[in-house]
Amino acid sequence: MKKKNTIPYMIMFTLVAIGAFLMFVPYLWMVLSSFKSNLEIIEGGTNIFPKNPSLDGYKTVLNEAPFLRWLMNSFIATISVTVVTLFTSALAGYIFAKFKFRGQKFYFIIILATMMVPFQVTMIPTYLIISDFGLINNILALIIPNLVNAFGIFLSKQFIEGIPNDLIEAARIDGAGEFRTFWSLILPQIKPILSALAIFTFMATWNDYLWPLIVLNDLEKMTVPLALVFFNGQHAVNYNVVMSAAVLIMIPVVIVFLIFQKQFIKGMTLTGFK
Repeated sequence: MKKKNTIPYMIMFTLVAIGAFLMFVPYLWMVLSSFKSNLEIIEGGTNIFPKNPSLDGYKTVLNEAPFLRWLMNSFIATISVTVVTLFTSALAGYIFAKFKFRGQKFYFIIILATMMVPFQVTMIPTYLIISDFGLINNILALIIPNLVNAFGIFLSKQFIEGIPNDLIEAARIDGAGEFRTFWSLILPQIKPILSALAIFTFMATWNDYLWPLIVLNDLEKMTVPLALVFFNGQHAVNYNVVMSAAVLIMIPVVIVFLIFQKQFIKGMTLTGFK
């Protein structure tokens, strides 16, 4: 058995480790700065660790603003969008991958074409539609426009195409209906790709700033990305408060990634594999 050449491997590992460290440093600085006093941050210096650790920034975030309410609003919108997007993406992907109907390729191309249209182009028409439905300043305004994801449909279709048709035919012969086949056979087979899509959707919805800024007006209905602007405006020099809010906002995203990490990596590895 040929011995593995370790020198290229060590060089690659070193470069990846350096890159990972450089990307991690800003997050580490943010977390450590949240425990500093505002004066210590303004003074700067080379010491990245706080001299006198303090929780004043976190106390300000939790006591001087309805941050928990904003957190709940973000959770409702993000979880709703993520769950429904996974269902619609998997269902549409199954239809385009395993069914033949007139205009199939044309409709799929139209769906893919929407991925090339910037959100700024559709923002005004979407706002007018939401306004006509009377949903301005309503949490539903964040959910309804994002229930279907063209990228999710494409990703699901590519993965479902790799599932043998014989399995589907066997399920039909056993008496399973189309929805039962989709629910009991297709969904378990595409868990890795759905986990990857769940992380992408969760992060995109959780971190969305522009659309909530446009459709939400009341303070109680804000989402957490808007909290950074709130604290940056109300506490212009309290950088430790802004850092504390950023840390609290980042925690749910990290938790979701850790939960779906294995499935996410597997999904990225198998994407498009037949």
